[in-house]
Amino acid sequence: MEIDIWSLLSDVVLLLSACLVMGGVFSRLGQSPLVGYLLAGMFLGGPGSLHLVKSEHEIEAIAELGVSLLLFSLGLEFSISRLRKLGPVPLVGGVLQVVLTLLAAAGMAYLFGYGPGEATAIGAMVALSSTAVVLRTLMERHELETPYGSNALGVLLIQDIAVVPLAILISLLTGGDDTGSVLTNIGRVLAVATGLIIGLYLLLNVVAYYALNALELARNRELTILLSAVTGLGSAWAAHKAGISPALGAFVAGMFLGSSPYATQVRADISPLRVLLLTLFFGSAGMIADPVWIVQNALMLFIAVAVLLTLKFVIITLIFLCFQNLLQTSLATAVCLSQVGEFAFVLGRIAGDAGVITEATLNLFVSVTIVSLFLSPFLVAKSNRIARWILKLFPKAITNTSRTSQIVTPQPDVLIVGFGPAGQIAGRAAVERNLVTMVIDINRSNIRKAGQLGMHGQVGDASQFDVLEHSHISSVKVVVITLPNVRSTIAISDIIRQLAPQAHIIVRSRYQRDTDEILSSGADIVFGDELEVGQQIGNHLCDWISSYQRKQNPDVMPPTIE
Repeated sequence: MEIDIWSLLSDVVLLLSACLVMGGVFSRLGQSPLVGYLLAGMFLGGPGSLHLVKSEHEIEAIAELGVSLLLFSLGLEFSISRLRKLGPVPLVGGVLQVVLTLLAAAGMAYLFGYGPGEATAIGAMVALSSTAVVLRTLMERHELETPYGSNALGVLLIQDIAVVPLAILISLLTGGDDTGSVLTNIGRVLAVATGLIIGLYLLLNVVAYYALNALELARNRELTILLSAVTGLGSAWAAHKAGISPALGAFVAGMFLGSSPYATQVRADISPLRVLLLTLFFGSAGMIADPVWIVQNALMLFIAVAVLLTLKFVIITLIFLCFQNLLQTSLATAVCLSQVGEFAFVLGRIAGDAGVITEATLNLFVSVTIVSLFLSPFLVAKSNRIARWILKLFPKAITNTSRTSQIVTPQPDVLIVGFGPAGQIAGRAAVERNLVTMVIDINRSNIRKAGQLGMHGQVGDASQFDVLEHSHISSVKVVVITLPNVRSTIAISDIIRQLAPQAHIIVRSRYQRDTDEILSSGADIVFGDELEVGQQIGNHLCDWISSYQRKQNPDVMPPTIE
């Protein structure tokens, strides 16, 4: 059947326009724009919609390229050094989270009557959280460097990498549920994937390397854009022709190209095209969902969402407790990551195209994911508050947590909250003057460092009333708060002012704009990173100018800079 290109273009423009409007509305409401894209597709095309978009199948085909470019971008970002910076706990925790959630969700689906292959695909879809929503919300609230923010970042990075093996796993299920078919399919996929990887490696690291140098790629912006498009889309096409997922081919190509000197420019050049195609992808994913079906089955849908959120919440909490995180940190991390993320659409599309899951199952889990994404910004923004609320419901848990971290110490003169570089400098100054110094930090390695420097340490979250009370706060003369997160700083300052009204509170603030709010919470003085760094730069600049003027005119005295 001949495709009417102008009708297709009209539908694409209509869908993108609706995504623009809905994405802007939901962004203004504090939601992820992805939710707006999904709703735009849900109401414009597909079952139970207004049927304004007629070319949904053609748009779905175009949108598949968006998935490939998304995986291509992930390949460009893949870096062993980036993983090491996060430390072992979030990374190992991420691997355990993906594996355990997949197994638990698949087992639950199997008990509800799904076949082994379909249950496994469901587990893979549920295992992933929303990178876009979680990281954006944490960054906007300046909470990415909090303990639970760091945990969430590490797990999300592992989840992004896990998309590729999970997609391979789903591809291996296409032969049916019997062992022989699965083994045959495993052999075929591995053989084809190995050949594709070798071919892409030779093409991108040997042939393209010399060709691109000859073309003087670094001097020509247009050529880097063409390189991005040819590599990303070409590798997806090669994988499709080889009979495996196009997204996998794009990821491998991105990974190889990510080690080249052109990786940074390629990443920037492909970004607009990726945004365009991904918007179409989420719009077309919304077309799968049926708003009429969602309304009619609202109770079942919300029960499914509640069960899946609870399942992931429990698994993530237990994992980080096993790594000796504080209970509140583990709970806050679990709240951040409990939703089903946007990669469920990617894996669902792969599973649906391969016939691993039925259309009804795909419709159900697309609807579950949409509802989950609706809740995500609220859950992430309130994660620490929800964790505290849970602890209040179980007072024994918070009491036990405080007892395990409590260390018997003399009455301290100085209390330091947060023992990073700034806290360590302040602590050394206090110890040199023979002041009894107590350190509260959520990181056990920092507490060990405090002990080595002659201070008393206590593992705990200083935003908890009990933790501060058990640190003999009533006798403290000076409190130094060096935390990077302004919300935690304000909460701690407020509690200290209640427990120790006599204490002189010194606060380090990352941003100058937060100074007034911190002072109003009870702090006596605030040292802003921006102001301190600016003053040091200004002093250095003045010294350099004076030195330069003396060298240029040794007989003339330079003017005094006041």
